[in-house]
Amino acid sequence: QVQLVESGGGLVQAGGSLRLSCVASGGTGSSYAMGWFRQAQGKEREIVAAISWSRATTHYAESVKGRFTISREKVKNSASLQMNSLNAEDTAVYYCAADDRTSSVVAGRAGYWGQGTQVTVSS
Repeated sequence: QVQLVESGGGLVQAGGSLRLSCVASGGTGSSYAMGWFRQAQGKEREIVAAISWSRATTHYAESVKGRFTISREKVKNSASLQMNSLNAEDTAVYYCAADDRTSSVVAGRAGYWGQGTQVTVSS
């Protein structure tokens, strides 16, 4: 099975930045579309950003457009989420997701999920 490991979460002041990383390993495939989701306390999980593997086509939630940037490295089979201008509304557990099909990731139906990393933004 594919394993996804997130890193880079932590505590940051409002207006600051963090960079999350997700590395995929194992499985039988050689490439995956990847994405980031988040779940704040008391709220449902929501998509943050996604990126296709072949063309690096990106998708962003309206709430993070212009502030967050998703990227991927094909050789390392990894993805990153650069988060700038963070505010308290960004506080959540962030999860990495991956799937052979970009559409599955975008739709929140990815076959593989990481354990999550906590991002806390002080107001």
